[in-house]
Amino acid sequence: MRRRTRRGPNDTESTGKSGQEIPQGQFAPLRPTYPESAPSRSMPIPPVPPEMTFKAAEAGEPKIIVETQPESPTVPAVPARAVTPSEPKGYVVLTIGLPGSGKTTWYKRRGVQPLSSDMLRTILFDDITDQRYSGLVFSTLRSLLRARLIAKMPWNYVDATNLSAHERRQWIKMAQSFGYEAQAVFFDVPFEICMERNSKRDRVVTDDVMHKMAERLKPPTFQEGFAKITVVRVKGAGGSTPAIADTASTDESSSSEA
Repeated sequence: MRRRTRRGPNDTESTGKSGQEIPQGQFAPLRPTYPESAPSRSMPIPPVPPEMTFKAAEAGEPKIIVETQPESPTVPAVPARAVTPSEPKGYVVLTIGLPGSGKTTWYKRRGVQPLSSDMLRTILFDDITDQRYSGLVFSTLRSLLRARLIAKMPWNYVDATNLSAHERRQWIKMAQSFGYEAQAVFFDVPFEICMERNSKRDRVVTDDVMHKMAERLKPPTFQEGFAKITVVRVKGAGGSTPAIADTASTDESSSSEA
């Protein structure tokens, strides 16, 4: 094997690696010298302002300085604004009533296409009378309402019986979570009139089911979260339920369909 030749001394001005031989024949590096520091002038110590408080600290102990910023007399104080309730982004309207109470006619009179459980049964099962998978129907209905709220649609109507406060709670909660106002349209129609109308419909609800639904029907209240309640009654007929205690608008109707 060939041995590596030993390199000669470094005659260049470049900095070599650590441990490399110092080049010979070069001048010693310049070393700056500094004059002795001049005596410091004694400066007057400014007085401590009253708004600053110092805590004396012992050697090695951390020191805390607390400063209170004075108010500037040149900047006027900003008056507090009156807090006003913000306007809702839109409205979610729930219709509440038994089959035959006039909900469908109420929507038709106003030219409104609501989100309807009957509509979804037709879309999902090709049959409006198919009562299977009620959980699937209403979960899909809630998803459709959620999509409308995300799209910031101002008016949203939900056509279902919505008999109890428990059934209405999820609709109200969803509306409020998106900043929408929940309203109720309560069809306060006597049970006998609903039964009579139901018997003339193409899709008849059995008498046993009608009685069970009537037992579950509870009028809406403002305590549930509704901002407005509209009561729909038949002309010349008294309501089937006690009057709602709080202020609510009344809409008398002579409709004959559910």
